[in-house]
Amino acid sequence: MISYLEGKVIYKGQRHIILLTNGVGYKVFATERYIKSLDKGGNAEAFTHLNVKEDALELYGFKTREELELFELLITISGVGPRAGLAIVAMDSPDAIAGAILNEDAKYMTQVSGIGLKTAQKIVIELQDKIAKLSFKPEEKNSIVDSDVMSALETLGYSQKDVREALRHVPKDVESVEARVREALKILGK
Repeated sequence: MISYLEGKVIYKGQRHIILLTNGVGYKVFATERYIKSLDKGGNAEAFTHLNVKEDALELYGFKTREELELFELLITISGVGPRAGLAIVAMDSPDAIAGAILNEDAKYMTQVSGIGLKTAQKIVIELQDKIAKLSFKPEEKNSIVDSDVMSALETLGYSQKDVREALRHVPKDVESVEARVREALKILGK
C-alpha cells in the first residue's frame, strides 16, 4: 500500500494534484486548502490512503498524519465514501472535527454537501468511542457554538467556506455566540 509520497508538484487542479516521485506521476486527491498551500513546481509531501475500487485505484493525500487518521476512521462508516470523508476532513482541523464528534454535534457534520442528518448522527454514534483512540487530542471547544455562529453568518450571506476560514482565526478564549460572530465579522470584513 502507498502510505506516503514525496516529490515535485507538476499539476494542481481543484480536487487533485499530480506528484512526480522518482519518474512516476501520482494523481492524489486532496483538500482544497492543502492544494492551495502547494506551489506548482515545488516539492510536496503527502500522507496517503490508497482506495481500491472495482474499476480504479485512487490515492487520497493529506498534509498531516492526523488528517489521514481521521479520514481512515470516517470511511469505515457505511455511507461515508472517500470523497465524503475528504470533504469532512477539509471542513476544519482534525481536532475540531473530533471535538464535534465527542460533543455529539451531528449538525456540524451536515455542513458537508452530501452528508444528511442521519449520516451525521451515524458518524457521531459510531466514532465516539474510536475518537478516544486517536493519536491527537480533540478540541475541547464547544462546536455547537460554532454551528450557531456559522448559521448566523450564512444568514447574513457569507459562504460556509469563508465563515469556516474566519472561525479558524477567532481566538479560542472568545466563547459566546455573539462575541464569536463579532470577531468573525471583523475578519470577514478585511
